Amino acid sequence: MKMNKKLIYLARHGDIALGKEKRYIGQLDLPLSAQGIEQALLLKNLFCQLPLDNIYCSDLRRSQQTAEIIASVHPIIPAVRLELRELNMGAWDGRLFSEIKAKYPGEFKERGENIAHYSPLQGESFSDCSKRVIPVLESLAQSPETTSLIIGHAGVNRVILCHVLGIPLANVFRLEQGYGCLNLICKVGSEYRVKFLNLTVAEGRPNSAPNPEIF
Repeated sequence: MKMNKKLIYLARHGDIALGKEKRYIGQLDLPLSAQGIEQALLLKNLFCQLPLDNIYCSDLRRSQQTAEIIASVHPIIPAVRLELRELNMGAWDGRLFSEIKAKYPGEFKERGENIAHYSPLQGESFSDCSKRVIPVLESLAQSPETTSLIIGHAGVNRVILCHVLGIPLANVFRLEQGYGCLNLICKVGSEYRVKFLNLTVAEGRPNSAPNPEIF
């Protein structure tokens, strides 16, 4: 008996303009930068000959913009799912790492030591985030759709990848997710497999007649 096979492409939205110093960006609603638009266009070119049943994104502008650019070559209107929003950084959102470390050294240290469960003030932990994100993944895996694309965020994507790989959320930052990157999750029967991880279109993949699994 042949088992049903589902392909779930998982991309991160394109670049956003943040400056040189690292800062926490959670649900702060920022648009794509010029570079981010270019990254989304590269993804669009990659998917232009690949049939998709649907495209899913969060309601944050950077995710929606990326989804809409890719959807422009498909008869698809991206489905917005609030559950796919980036990790809520609460009172830390938009603030520099260096500022939080200087003003709240104890909290900064505690989060680093307990990344899976620590929640900034008014924010959420990766464990909290997982409780809203993973049901979306599982609903797609159980849907009639055979090929879907999720335009996620760095934190959201890492949560999904930890889940399908069986990796504890304590190791969430061991998974790189660059702007405009692409991952492919395959589900055969009840088992998940990751076909590729953190692939960037700029790595020279062809943009015509792509293999639906490998490009």
